[in-house]
Amino acid sequence: MTPEEEVLSPDDRDFVTALASGLEVILAFDEANPRMTLSEVAARTDMNRARARRFLLTLHALGYVRKQGRYFELAPRVLQLGYAFLSANNYRSVIQQVLEDITAESGESSSLGVLDGDAVTYVARSSAPHRLMAITLSVGTRLPAAHTSMGRALLAQLPDAELDAFLERVTLERHTDKTVTDKATLKQCILKVRQQGYAIADQELDSGLRSLAVPAFDANGKLLGAINISTNAARVDLDTLMREYLPLLQRKAREIRETVS
Repeated sequence: MTPEEEVLSPDDRDFVTALASGLEVILAFDEANPRMTLSEVAARTDMNRARARRFLLTLHALGYVRKQGRYFELAPRVLQLGYAFLSANNYRSVIQQVLEDITAESGESSSLGVLDGDAVTYVARSSAPHRLMAITLSVGTRLPAAHTSMGRALLAQLPDAELDAFLERVTLERHTDKTVTDKATLKQCILKVRQQGYAIADQELDSGLRSLAVPAFDANGKLLGAINISTNAARVDLDTLMREYLPLLQRKAREIRETVS
């Protein structure tokens, strides 16, 4: 890691605690907690009520949070943060078109995800009409990297030391009877993904959810994220996933590499 890439610690004098806390408040809202009271936000962020209130009211003044009576919720303006990521990296339109092409050819949903801490965050998505999970997958959704195909495709790109650090700190929760909860087994899964160039997550996060992902690079070899196809296990078997969907994803990943510089 170069000096320019060094990560500040919270006690560093250049670390802006207020900015970090404001982002923490935004991230406290999720699928399970779309609307919260001041007390609930304070509890989820480990802040006292006065501090949480200041951040919520500031975000409200900036248009990132809406207030309805006692409740706070994220405003649509938050989406600009995700769009800014894609626009700043100059590949939003290319990626979106690729994902839509994948959906058109396969009839299944396709997404681009990036590694964000111990989670994979959806930054672009093309949705098929099929409902896949109890939660709604959309831009901004965060899922545990350990149990998703995009997460494992991205974890496989990490240097050994960073992968070991991830495995050391991550908590592996059981979501279904197929969830891998043993860290040694998970490491072997990730190393296999690194070797073969693709990842499959078969009903580990949600019963019936089967997905396939490959890493996506730009023309300079920079990792952009991972693209996937997610489907229902009752509708698409593993043979179809490998025989039809894997070549499609690999072809589209090559198209991204040839197009995005």
